Amino acid sequence: MSTSKMAAGCERVDSGHSMDKSITLPPDEIFRNLENAKRFAIDIGGSLTKLAYYSTVQHKVAKVRSFDHTAKETEGDPLYEISMQEEMSARLHFIKFENAYIETCLDFIKDHLVNTDTKVIKATGGGAHKFKDLIEKKLKLRVDKEDEMTCLIKGCNFVLRNITHEAFVYVKHADSEFRFQNTHPDIFPYLLINIGSGVSIFKVESEDTFERVGGSSIGGGTFWGLGALLTKTKRFDELLQLASKGQHTNVDMLVKDIYGGSYGSLGLTGDLIASSFGKSATPDKEFSKEDMAKSLLHMISNDIGQLACLYARLHNLTRVYFGGFFIRGHPVTMHTITYSINFFTKGEVQALFLRHEGYLGTIGAFLKGAEEDNPNQYSWGENYAGSSGLMSTSPDLNPMQRARSGTFDMLEMDRLERQLVNLPLLQDPSSYIPDTVDLSEDALAREYWLYCFEEALDGVVKRAVASQPDLPEAAERAEKFRHKYQHKLQTLRHQPFAYGSLTVRSLLDTREHCLNEFNFPDPYSKIKQGENDMALKYFQKAVKSLGELSWEQRQFALVRGLLAGNVFDWGAKAVSDVLESDPEFGFEHAKLQLEERPWLVDAYDQWLERLKGPPHKCALFFVDNSGIDIILGVFPFVRELICRGTEVVLASNSSPALNDVTNSELQILTERIAAMDLVIQSAVKEDRLTLVQSGSSSPCLDLSRLDKVLAGVVRERHVDLVIIEGMGRAIHTNYYAILSCESLKMAVIKNSWLADRLGGKLFSVVFKYEVPPGHKTTTLDHVPVTPS
Repeated sequence: MSTSKMAAGCERVDSGHSMDKSITLPPDEIFRNLENAKRFAIDIGGSLTKLAYYSTVQHKVAKVRSFDHTAKETEGDPLYEISMQEEMSARLHFIKFENAYIETCLDFIKDHLVNTDTKVIKATGGGAHKFKDLIEKKLKLRVDKEDEMTCLIKGCNFVLRNITHEAFVYVKHADSEFRFQNTHPDIFPYLLINIGSGVSIFKVESEDTFERVGGSSIGGGTFWGLGALLTKTKRFDELLQLASKGQHTNVDMLVKDIYGGSYGSLGLTGDLIASSFGKSATPDKEFSKEDMAKSLLHMISNDIGQLACLYARLHNLTRVYFGGFFIRGHPVTMHTITYSINFFTKGEVQALFLRHEGYLGTIGAFLKGAEEDNPNQYSWGENYAGSSGLMSTSPDLNPMQRARSGTFDMLEMDRLERQLVNLPLLQDPSSYIPDTVDLSEDALAREYWLYCFEEALDGVVKRAVASQPDLPEAAERAEKFRHKYQHKLQTLRHQPFAYGSLTVRSLLDTREHCLNEFNFPDPYSKIKQGENDMALKYFQKAVKSLGELSWEQRQFALVRGLLAGNVFDWGAKAVSDVLESDPEFGFEHAKLQLEERPWLVDAYDQWLERLKGPPHKCALFFVDNSGIDIILGVFPFVRELICRGTEVVLASNSSPALNDVTNSELQILTERIAAMDLVIQSAVKEDRLTLVQSGSSSPCLDLSRLDKVLAGVVRERHVDLVIIEGMGRAIHTNYYAILSCESLKMAVIKNSWLADRLGGKLFSVVFKYEVPPGHKTTTLDHVPVTPS
């Protein structure tokens, strides 16, 4: 079916409603990868249908393979070869649309569905029975009905576990309406208040243990039904629209209407509602539809809020999530429930809402159908390139948004290769926030960074094309990438909360997702290869010159070398401009660029004093860039730690991001350095130098989502020093991270705006050495011997 045919097929006219009802996205962008789809699930509510399916996605990955260096090398031989290979990965697709489009959408799916192995579609929701025959006829799949509440809770558990900024607090009139909560490492127990026609309250204690502890017949159906009687408005969204414009004090009787002011002895302020609709008995007075709708909304929300508080207290729970048809991201509803919860608990309990609340039922139904694959054994990540994100909830700013006028809402989740867990050394995982600045709450910073990423787009497109010189269609794909990422940046300018808290990390990750979407898995692969080859030639000379220094001089030279290496970051425009225009810019030039001591943040003297003490047992080092950074900066520093008697674990990205070194590249580099250097060689042989994947594919670092294998190594090796290097990992993220062991955070500020904000200038140095409170370090009056 053609795009135009589908769009025309979905057109419908509603004489009482002027909103355009045509589908606004091409269907192949909505039902993506349908040819590889299997395991369908559907959740049909009163007005919205949510469809889920699993697909395998074919995409390019950049692989590096070491050349055989046993034969005599010739000048200019590269260290390794890069090849593009096809790989398959798993993806979950969730699509939400109005029920009016269901038949046309089922036709489209039928026409494009080639996987005949699929025999069953899992279904949940009140409308599953109504549309059962239509689904079976169109898709030739047997409809298998699942329990609605079980699906709801399974879906809730899944999003809370896998989507970092899933839950949020709604704050009306704030610069950002949404205050996203970091997911607690242990999501249980919690209370789920599902507000549909009535209200059901669930206590959820584990993946499979939950009970309905209470409920009420006064819910969304009550609001809709009474609202229709009072205002003659039949549409739920229109009723909420009326409520958003109403003034409830014209209808409700307040405390001050009875007592002339507040009732101090009972702690009741004058503007509290004493009686809902209390003024409506006034003879000969007309009340507007808007005011009655607002009063009704307050009455029902306050009732639900008080009920939720009572059950939260009864079961001693502080995490209370709200969902259901009544919520649907409406600001008025979220505000009234938030106010009610704050009032009745005196701020002790927060009302939490979910970014993907509308998908919970279909996610749960899908998981029920996929139990044989045990999807919960994997970690999943939101694919920003294929997800719509949270839309604006302001009815005044964008009144058409509320009805989703023909626009399909989408969520995509990619199965990650590694299972992700917390770093065991986080002092308090529940309060850990990776990002240093929340751009959704800082308008000035937000505008600057959005501008920065827009400005950098030409360079990224150029790099992407250059990374695939043998593929003539690369330029066309790169332009598609540009268009998609530009669109994402525009969306984030107007809806900074679309994918949770907007941060430099999320902007970088969105760009990586879009690059991967158009099969550019490693745009900097050739640059990294060249820089690694070049830096290796200078490694032995660098080590030799360090060995000629006194112990104290060497410690400073090692730190200065590490910082100079960190200058070589293609993600920083100030640096990439220099590297583009001056290919001769090298290690010694970078050292000259560095700020002289005292640095912007300077704990070097404390670090030096610590080095005079006993060695650390094991250091975990999160590395950054390829080339000079890893080879001439990190490895000499690591070598010194090994000579002190410290074991070292090098954690690098599992997949490419900018010019950051990946684990597969680092394996080859380490092997090559070991062939040149006996200290590194014996450390590798004796397992005193270990390489581990971080589980990340980002230039930043989230210590709550690390490879489970890495977490195991940290425990087994009794890591007592964590080193985090680079702007992305140590400034944009983890600057305020508190660890339960000693830590070093090092970076060169390669952005003049950020440097100015921090009170420094371009190439200012941050060198943070942190010791946790109560942690004792011993200083001995001896100086370690010079390493061999």
